[in-house]
Amino acid sequence: MAVCEILSVGTEILLGDILNTNSRYLSAELAKLGISVLRHTTVGDNHERLAAALKTALSRSDIVITTGGLGPTEDDITRDVCCEVMGFETQFNSDIAKGIEEYFSAKGIDMPASNLRQAYVPKGGEVFENTKGTAPGLGMKKDGKCVVILPGPPYEMAPMFEQSVIPYLEEYTDGAIASMTVRTMGIGESAMAEKAADLLESENPTVAPYAKKGEALLRVTAKAGSRSEALELCRPVVDEICSRLGSFVYGIDSESIEQRVVELLKENNMTIATAESCTAGYIPKRITDIPGASSVFEFGAVTYSNEMKHKVLGVSNETLARFGAVSEPTAREMARGIRRVSGADIGISVTGIAGPGNDGTDKPVGLCFIALSAKDAELCEKIETGKNDREYNRYVTASRALNLARLYIEQKTKG
Repeated sequence: MAVCEILSVGTEILLGDILNTNSRYLSAELAKLGISVLRHTTVGDNHERLAAALKTALSRSDIVITTGGLGPTEDDITRDVCCEVMGFETQFNSDIAKGIEEYFSAKGIDMPASNLRQAYVPKGGEVFENTKGTAPGLGMKKDGKCVVILPGPPYEMAPMFEQSVIPYLEEYTDGAIASMTVRTMGIGESAMAEKAADLLESENPTVAPYAKKGEALLRVTAKAGSRSEALELCRPVVDEICSRLGSFVYGIDSESIEQRVVELLKENNMTIATAESCTAGYIPKRITDIPGASSVFEFGAVTYSNEMKHKVLGVSNETLARFGAVSEPTAREMARGIRRVSGADIGISVTGIAGPGNDGTDKPVGLCFIALSAKDAELCEKIETGKNDREYNRYVTASRALNLARLYIEQKTKG
């Protein structure tokens, strides 16, 4: 099996100015080809350090894929360093130069002369067309080693990889690897792992637990002669996991809990409205991040003050005085109120203490109540995150509110 190292180039990555998503994308795509990624390395825009990192990577891997450093400025050195280390001369390519000129002309912009630096390519190497920008990708093979040079911007890099690099790497593919991810909510990583303990010992497919903010995942990965065969190996294991975890599972390969909720609302011709205090609009923001959410999302109210909880949602002053804003009775009345005001099928409410300070009572930071109101049901859930982290508490509470909606709709449609 061919092994690969991904070499990300850019001082801005090391400084934390940008998030490096390229390595994650490439690792997932290479796994589908059956090419194992053993290391991710990041190096700044320095000739000596980049050359040393590339030599080291080539000494232990069959393939090295670089991203970044293909721009027109003096600190864009990736192509030159890679050609130097691989022993390739560079030559000017007039067709690429013409393409760069046409790119700027089509945008009505004068082309800086420095952009023609991008028209120099390795003699005897491969050139990958850039349909989204000016810097072509490059490939070099020599003495059993392969170097692929890709631009840094993900919107340029990803289509180039899919259209040109995958065929270029065909000789290195040895079967295929496929993964399926079981996403859960309402159960911790350790409890989830206990329920699947024996499955974690299997070798093909492998099963691995992961924790994300407010949820836990089990990734099932198999290797076979083709991707379809690998997926067939995964499916029985995924089915067994789902059987064991039951309603904790909200999706297989779903992108998010909000995507799942929007899908369920659409499938069942239902609408939802939200009333929030501590999450301050986080729930409708996440719902409306999903394309087509306008057909299922009715209305959202952010009622921080007790006065607005009473005036807009009809929460009684007696309830607020007796139990406080952060309480189950208040959450229930908020949910009823938003459903009544909006006319939606489902009303969801959230009230809690996100932090860093509390609400002047002895209630802890991270305490939240979520309620759901529907014509045929009323549900409430208490959450205590145990964290004095405002962003974490808001995100997790919003996730659990969406999950409560998911559980209600799934249970309703079963019967």
